[in-house]
Amino acid sequence: MAKSIAIIGAGIAGLSAAQVLRSARCKVSLFDKSRGSGGRLASKRSAFGSLDLGAQYFTARERNFSAQVEQWHQQGLIDTWQPHLYQSNHLGLSHSADEQHRWVGTPRMSALTRALCKGLDCHFETRICEVFRGEQAWYLLDADGQQHGPFSQVIVAAPAPQAASLLSASPQLASTAAAVTMLPTWAVALQFAQALDTPVEACFVQNNPLDWIARSQSKPGREHSGDVWTCHASSDWTQAHLELDKDAVCEHLRGALAEVLGCTIGAPSEQLAHRWLYARPAHSHEFAALSDPQLGLYACGDWCLGGRVEGAWLSGREAARLLLAQR
Repeated sequence: MAKSIAIIGAGIAGLSAAQVLRSARCKVSLFDKSRGSGGRLASKRSAFGSLDLGAQYFTARERNFSAQVEQWHQQGLIDTWQPHLYQSNHLGLSHSADEQHRWVGTPRMSALTRALCKGLDCHFETRICEVFRGEQAWYLLDADGQQHGPFSQVIVAAPAPQAASLLSASPQLASTAAAVTMLPTWAVALQFAQALDTPVEACFVQNNPLDWIARSQSKPGREHSGDVWTCHASSDWTQAHLELDKDAVCEHLRGALAEVLGCTIGAPSEQLAHRWLYARPAHSHEFAALSDPQLGLYACGDWCLGGRVEGAWLSGREAARLLLAQR
């Protein structure tokens, strides 16, 4: 039997696990339902350039992740983003200066995960629907009915609600993942032919349908025609408008953007909306990673460890460590 490992999900958690396992000379195959890597670090191609509709930036606090971030920086995969940062609440708009280092992939967020995929056996546009155990090995079944395997172990690096069904062979792991509530977010990109009359380049928002806005071209390496803004709705607003038509979402959030910036905003020349059903965990968890070593089944993701990019990376490393401890 081939001693190979399957990882379901090519976001930062799955890729982090894959890097550790590859360093240990394991044979790894990654599967992802999307056309490319990244998960919420993925970038979306559009008529007005490549857009970061998911994670807008990430920070580094933990020692090992900070060292990794510095290495990525030296490789030219990421750069610091220092926007004119504001906050908006019931008192209005005000500066929000801080000393936080914010990192972004260059020239787009997905540049980082694309680099991490190099040399790995990646299967994109492959939606895994079932993970099942044979007599001596694991097998995966995709949405087209194709079977993949055999695998000695499986790591599920998907959002908790999706992970729960893929972990059904281990009731304990499945129930733990199923108990994690994930919150949705509507993300909108708006392009304006004329630059909006505001010094704001990024803003944390309260008391509004939005909770975040960013001027895309303020990030290093971005090239856009026109003035492009990324807007994230709050989870409360998103849940209340989960099935709203995308054009209507854009219209609502354009009005919310005008309210935040306090300036007149005409119709955009281009717009698009994307609904992230599992944008962030509702509560912070400290699982690090889930494991059933007797079965050889593991789970990781940002939902296991704080909900941030750093947490996803650390969770993937921990899943790989737990797996290697059993080999």
